[in-house]
Amino acid sequence: MSLLYADENFPSRVVAELRALGDDVLTAHEAGQANQKIPDAAVLVYAISLGRAVLTHNRRHFIKLHKMTASHAGIVVCTHDRDGATLALRIHQAVTSEGTLDNKLIRVTKPAKP
Repeated sequence: MSLLYADENFPSRVVAELRALGDDVLTAHEAGQANQKIPDAAVLVYAISLGRAVLTHNRRHFIKLHKMTASHAGIVVCTHDRDGATLALRIHQAVTSEGTLDNKLIRVTKPAKP
């Protein structure tokens, strides 16, 4: 089971699917951290304090933060996908195949159409 922290823009339908797959996901809304214009660096610090990997669509900023942060509980950056169940399954497979997420950047991308 992965401990994840979904930033405030991450889709709730994907969070629900991840929970159904057995992942422990806390959202920024549930943590009282939404709608406050909290900088991405502070989101990462908060997730670190909880021992949770950040789950986000904000790839550019969090990839930079990964490179600048010596120690974190993981960062999972995802491309957008209208199919929330499929995205959740890709995330679940990616994080469970890694074992520990500590200090890792996990990229979950939507497959190209054939």
